[in-house]
Amino acid sequence: MDYIIHTLQKYPEIAIYLTIAVGFWVGNLNLGKFNLGVVTSTLLAGLLIGQVHLVIPAVLQSTFFAMFLFAVGYAVGPQFIRALKSDGISQVFFTVLVCASGLFTAILLGKMLHYDAALTAGLLSGGYTNSTVLGVATDLLNQASQMPGGVKVAMALMPVAYAVTYPFGTAGSAWFLASFAPKVLGFNLVEECKTYEKENGSGHTVGSTAYREFSARAFQLNNVDLFDKTVSEVEAMFNHEIFVRRVRQAVGAKIVDCEGSTRIQRNDVVAISGTLTALLKYQHHFGQEVKDVPLLDFSTELLDLVVTSRKYAGKTLGDITGELFGKPGRGLFLTRFSRGDLDMPMGQDVVVQRGDVLTILGAKQDVAVVAKQLGYADRPLENSDMAFMGFGIVAGSILGAITVHVAGIPLSFGTSVGSIVAGIVCGYLRASMRTFGKIPGPALWVFNNVGLNGFIAVIGLNAAPGFISGLQQYGLTLLFAGAVVTMVPLIVGLLLGRFVFKFHPGILLGACAGARSTTAALGALQDAAQSKVPALGYTVGYAVSRLVMAVFTIVLVNVF
Repeated sequence: MDYIIHTLQKYPEIAIYLTIAVGFWVGNLNLGKFNLGVVTSTLLAGLLIGQVHLVIPAVLQSTFFAMFLFAVGYAVGPQFIRALKSDGISQVFFTVLVCASGLFTAILLGKMLHYDAALTAGLLSGGYTNSTVLGVATDLLNQASQMPGGVKVAMALMPVAYAVTYPFGTAGSAWFLASFAPKVLGFNLVEECKTYEKENGSGHTVGSTAYREFSARAFQLNNVDLFDKTVSEVEAMFNHEIFVRRVRQAVGAKIVDCEGSTRIQRNDVVAISGTLTALLKYQHHFGQEVKDVPLLDFSTELLDLVVTSRKYAGKTLGDITGELFGKPGRGLFLTRFSRGDLDMPMGQDVVVQRGDVLTILGAKQDVAVVAKQLGYADRPLENSDMAFMGFGIVAGSILGAITVHVAGIPLSFGTSVGSIVAGIVCGYLRASMRTFGKIPGPALWVFNNVGLNGFIAVIGLNAAPGFISGLQQYGLTLLFAGAVVTMVPLIVGLLLGRFVFKFHPGILLGACAGARSTTAALGALQDAAQSKVPALGYTVGYAVSRLVMAVFTIVLVNVF
């Protein structure tokens, strides 16, 4: 044991990776439907391992945190900017008010309980389930303590507050929004979401179900009603639910790629594509199914298309699919519609925004044609534009470090807020232009999760010596204070959304989850609603709350 302790003290980088490993392992363990989450588990692991008295340079936690904040800003940037420019502005105001209620609740409790800035920031971060607050407060307090006349703050108490309040902040939010709120407000969440989907066409579009299969089959034509018909006419007869992709002509056995004007004749072998449901429905209208490998051997592609075209941004999903996918002979299928990496309901009347992603399945050449019209074909690549990320963090941090003195008080956004703003700007530029700044999803996941949990690990390791005494002194009080910080914004959000902003119930609950950046609550909501409608409210709230809470942390620190 002495050897292990000595090794960790001599090589603290081992302790950091050990903390991250334990945090991810424990955080992904489920106790029924509950788990601690990776962030809380990493913090607790750091506080435990750090009992051997390690010293980790503060610059390391700042490095990890800048990586995390840039990744967050990069991911939410497109949605954040669009919300400011579109009819999402009501959700922006809603989110700011909900965040403000959390801030004022934490400040009031901090004053009443005689907490300092660090302890109050930890209370707000855990109770409001926003780890950004924890990092920004750490950054600001470290900067303040290094200034002439700066006050030293008991930083060890911040992770104590976060660790105690976060579990209820997460589990309590999920339970309150998914189970309790619909009963109190008197609506049936499942029925409300079904009604919304019906009114907005969500149940009547290609790809509207969670499980969907697409296929192509070959039939030898023997239906006299189809002889000498063009492909356009045949597809119209079947409501464009199936598509005639290719034909092996009975005369000459030549394989032809079909266009709308191509005619089919008796004993031609036709390759029909469509959903499995449609193929089963219409298979008896063509003739005997045959095995014709060469006929069915045409290249298909499943491709993410990022909407950047001004012509199609702002149109409904129904308009786009009708114009681009419904042309006779094309045979394209929409398999997924996502916004900010969240799956969205695929309703006819859902408005598509720049940066949204339509996942298309079809013949490779046809997908390529649509890709040119919609915007950018986001094919999977392994490399990331690290220069874009590095220069973005540098620029944002330099701007955030600028200090302005007001009445003798030094004020600055801090490098952390600068990093998230830089991420938002870079993410928006990437979504708008798509020719540079590529950071693939898996890489962004690494930057986000390793950045955050590396930062949390260092905080936990450095704060460990004061954890036990802080927990003994403040634990029970913090638990109740955290519950108040969790519940007040939720109640405020429900009242505002229901009676002031008059959001649809499903969108309202999603907006409440987004305003608190609580992904676990969104998952619980979608399960309870049996629908993805809550995601329509979540995306704007999540994007806005990340930046707003970072700025509000500056207010909190200055108040104390």
